[in-house]
Amino acid sequence: MKRAAIVGIVVGAVVVVGVAGAVALSLGGGTEPVGASTPSASVSPEPGDPSPVPDDTPTPDDAARGESDESAAPEASPGAYIEYSEAALAAAEGTRVLFFHAPWCPQCRSLEADILASGVPEGITVVKVDYDSNQALRQQYGVTLQTTVVSLDEAGAATSTFVAYDEPTLGAALTGLGLGD
Repeated sequence: MKRAAIVGIVVGAVVVVGVAGAVALSLGGGTEPVGASTPSASVSPEPGDPSPVPDDTPTPDDAARGESDESAAPEASPGAYIEYSEAALAAAEGTRVLFFHAPWCPQCRSLEADILASGVPEGITVVKVDYDSNQALRQQYGVTLQTTVVSLDEAGAATSTFVAYDEPTLGAALTGLGLGD
């Protein structure tokens, strides 16, 4: 067999495995970012997930029983990490940062794990945007690679962009955007 044919077969196999992994991740679900709109009492650990993150978001049942956590911040308050929707972005307070995340991307998962572990600094709302399903938003902000973070002004225009691919940490992303130390 010729070398080019072997290389083609190997590349094809890698693509098939990658697509199958992405499908498995999307079908298998996963943990949601803090402040996600799905209420639940707690997050059950996924098999192989070393650090489950408790979800302290009050549920409608808590309110009905008169239970509330006065110290809990509203979903779109500064220092939050929320799922993207037009309404969530419009309601977000403080400096808004779009995080273009793909569930199949190891760097994206590392950056998200760091966000969940370290928390978002006060005055910043990180909005998790699904890289694969928001092509129009990617095009609007010129995003061509997952792990891209974009800070927005009050009108929704990009003020800075940074790709946190090589160092997928919240600190590196915020520093790259000019928002960190």
